[in-house]
Amino acid sequence: MGTLGKAREAPRKPSHGCRAAPKAKLEAKPASSPLLSHPSLAQITQFQMMVFQGNSAKGASLDDLINGCIQCFDADGNLCRSNQQLQVMLTMHRILISSAELLQKVITLYKDALAQNSPGLCLKICYFVRYWITEFWTMFKMDASLTNAMEEFQELVKANGEELHCRLIDTTQINARDWSRKLTQRIKSNTSKKRKVSLLFDHLEPEELSEHLTYLEFKSFRRISFSDYQNYLVNSCVKENPTMERSIALCNGISQWVQLMVLSRPTPQLRAEVFIKFIQVAQKLHQLQNFNTLMAVIGGLSHSSISRLKETSSHIPHEINKVLGEMTELLSSYRNYDNYRRAYGECTHFKIPILGVHLKDLISLYEALPDYLEDGKVNVPKLLTLYNHINELIQLQEVPPPLEANKDLVHLLTLSLDLYYTEDEIYELSYAREPRTHKAPSVFKNYDHDQDGYISQEEFEKIAASFPFSFCVMDKDREGLISRDEITAYFMRASSIYSKLGLGFPHNFQETTYLKPTFCDNCAGFLWGVIKQGYRCKGNKYPESR
Repeated sequence: MGTLGKAREAPRKPSHGCRAAPKAKLEAKPASSPLLSHPSLAQITQFQMMVFQGNSAKGASLDDLINGCIQCFDADGNLCRSNQQLQVMLTMHRILISSAELLQKVITLYKDALAQNSPGLCLKICYFVRYWITEFWTMFKMDASLTNAMEEFQELVKANGEELHCRLIDTTQINARDWSRKLTQRIKSNTSKKRKVSLLFDHLEPEELSEHLTYLEFKSFRRISFSDYQNYLVNSCVKENPTMERSIALCNGISQWVQLMVLSRPTPQLRAEVFIKFIQVAQKLHQLQNFNTLMAVIGGLSHSSISRLKETSSHIPHEINKVLGEMTELLSSYRNYDNYRRAYGECTHFKIPILGVHLKDLISLYEALPDYLEDGKVNVPKLLTLYNHINELIQLQEVPPPLEANKDLVHLLTLSLDLYYTEDEIYELSYAREPRTHKAPSVFKNYDHDQDGYISQEEFEKIAASFPFSFCVMDKDREGLISRDEITAYFMRASSIYSKLGLGFPHNFQETTYLKPTFCDNCAGFLWGVIKQGYRCKGNKYPESR
């Protein structure tokens, strides 16, 4: 029942791979026009004071926000004021109303302008819709209700014979775009696909492997758009959000791949070598400031399928365990990921955040703050705060990674990560490598300090304090010492009697995540891992290892 740290591995010098193939390079996202620049927090604050000058600094009606966006354009369609209100409104409006409902409000304003014989206002409304189509065209590609509302608007404009207005709100340009993201393609598990652990790993140095993993991670991260984050807030999950599903699938795939790479080796020494190599990969990922993949790798190494490999763990040097401990502490959820947040905040230039942490922050803000204030006005500070958090993530996509990747290796690595193993299959492989041992000898060993095969009655009572079966006779030969066979028989008999009496086992253990360094109450061993490091009794809170 004692705790053991999770399995570590010993190093093996990998051979150098060939890197003659052409290189793939991820460039920063080009800004096609000044309209694509995103404002800073200071600019947003300034914008808030400017837009609501003379009104409440906390809120505004939805109609006022829409009218403010329309008035951002002059008679020639140029921006006559900052585009910040446009960016905030068009990215965050779905928190309040759907895109189709927003367009319906715009259509109503257009009808009113026609009724009032105000061609200038009609033109500005069309400029606003053109901006919406140009900058957020994916909304019109993905939202059927918005598409239907747009068709209604186009029919209205055609009926009034305004050719310029028709051109401004023309959506045929969307179909002409190179829709490289393929947002409609969902991630599906193909269980019939051939499964394998690629030998590619043996040909890569830790630095090469970390760079190519970072390339794949950034490629996935930069696909996530403002609309994706907005959809996530509205739905509170990643369902029907393919780009986020891809990102999460990649992270899970890396974590699983790390486990399988360790378990694919037949001997404890070889498994330890793989473990050590992935620790070195983790160190390189940390240097590259790729925290998301770092979490995946450390999560894989800390998984219970690896941590239970005691023979493998015995081949792991102390300094490697120390590095793992430091990485685990860095990524710990203790105090709301305080260590990670501090390290992340100190990083400059290229960096990839732990997406799950920042998505949790977004949901927390979204749920904590009301959409509307007591006077029925929109809670503008909420919109601005959420926008700023999302904008910080979007801006990271514009900083290219400081690396180049080999296209062939990227392709092979992608295939290697495309594994379809279940948790049960991974555990079966883990137990095949190192079969489960009986727990009683492990407990016995912690009290049999001189290793003579016996413990005293006093030592046994310490063990029995957690398992009070006072009806069993222990010291059969009455010599004051209890053998290994006697204590094993004791637990087997006690368990049988409890079962026949219909009594539950005195402890009710549940899998638990410890937010601070925790040690097993039986063996005093450290509970390793990023999450779900061990078990704890719901009644007396005793921590135990897996």
